Amino acid sequence: MFDSTFDAVVPLLCVILAALAAMGAEAFRARGERMPIGGLGIVGLAGAGVSSVLLWNRNAASFGVILADNFGLFVTLVLVVVGVLTIMFSSQVVRRDALPAGEYYALVLFAIAGMIMMATANDLLVIFLALEILSVAVYVLTGIRRDDQRATEAAFKYFLLGAFSSAFFLYGIAFTYGVAGSTRLDRVGAYLAAQSMSDSPLILMALALLLVGFAFKISAVPFHMWTPDAYEGAPAIVTGFMSTGVKAAAFAAFARVFLSAFEPFSADWAPIVWIIAALTMILGTVVGVAQSNLKRMLAYSSIAHGGYLLVGLVAANEVGKAAILFYLLAYAVTNLAAFGVIALLGSRDRGNDELRDYAGLWHTRPALAALMTVCLLSLGGLPPTVGFIGKWYIFSAAVSAGYYGLAIIGVLTSVVSVFFYLRVVVMMYMAEREVAAAMPPRVTGVSMAALAFAIFVIVYLGVMPTQVLDLASASIATIF
Repeated sequence: MFDSTFDAVVPLLCVILAALAAMGAEAFRARGERMPIGGLGIVGLAGAGVSSVLLWNRNAASFGVILADNFGLFVTLVLVVVGVLTIMFSSQVVRRDALPAGEYYALVLFAIAGMIMMATANDLLVIFLALEILSVAVYVLTGIRRDDQRATEAAFKYFLLGAFSSAFFLYGIAFTYGVAGSTRLDRVGAYLAAQSMSDSPLILMALALLLVGFAFKISAVPFHMWTPDAYEGAPAIVTGFMSTGVKAAAFAAFARVFLSAFEPFSADWAPIVWIIAALTMILGTVVGVAQSNLKRMLAYSSIAHGGYLLVGLVAANEVGKAAILFYLLAYAVTNLAAFGVIALLGSRDRGNDELRDYAGLWHTRPALAALMTVCLLSLGGLPPTVGFIGKWYIFSAAVSAGYYGLAIIGVLTSVVSVFFYLRVVVMMYMAEREVAAAMPPRVTGVSMAALAFAIFVIVYLGVMPTQVLDLASASIATIF
């Protein structure tokens, strides 16, 4: 199974080559000349998507540490969708804000390469390297507006806390190696299965340290402190990218490590993750209600959605495992579209991310108001959107696994969250626009096409989710 072939790394190489091409195009671009650098990224991501489809059911492996199993390929396809939508939304934002196009697109693509590597890695050290590759790129993207003090502060906070969490993760890898004599997940899993009846403090220490590292990346309580500041300070489209892509990659690695290698010790880590999931859902929802800044509100919404995903991880039954992958796709498309609308409504000098900035949007940009409404309804889990289906399966998994308390907390927090989503809808449709308020900018055809595609996915999967759910179920079964 672990032949040193290159098949499994083809999707990764496509994205890396696209990133290098973007850097080269920027180097040879004359001042003031426009080049479709983002198009290079879309070509690379398309190559990654096509190669992932061709690798389906082959269980290819490269160098023993990169596995192109169906689980990793499913997450890769989700990341391809995230990358394409991000680039399409960014085309207008990059020109408007005079961002360095080559640098911006290269960083986005290198971050996606790190995410793909993280989702397909079969070795803890490779997961750590992938985590650092995507983290460094996202740190720079957060502060890419060098003249914006808030962006610089957000990047600095994100970097410091990210480095702190990386140390925990690395120590967790060290303890795992000390116990199992390997960092390969298959070998770690085999060793821990033989030691499942023991109470080794070193194994528990490794579990705790790895859990801290993953919890930071998915913005789980109490490791969520960086999220609101980083989301508010970063450009809106970057916020959407890191709230979806980073979370998808981190949850993929989280599931591979804890539901596969450390599954024999699930009795030890499941109660802790139960508590983290409950606290994450409660804090993300309760604090989100008090926010008047839309990016901070969606930041706390992102924290709450991380809690919902943890519910599927705790349940760890067939429904819960499939629901994790389905929910990742649903959340990624929905949240990225919502942040896309925020980014497109902003200007170079003003983010237009306060709640009052959306007053009367229906009268000035009815199409954007309608698209934003669909996104918010999906985030709130209302039918007939994909958000409703995702939450239904997550909570069903918790009930079928006997975690009734966690399911009740999830349902209640989901109901409360509808309040702050509908508050934005009410502002767009029923509030009067300020006389002195500037007219929202027009949206390019590329950006509208990206929004239309996202809304189509949200509604289609909300009405006909069965095929993707079956695919998710078959995909995650390949790592167990």
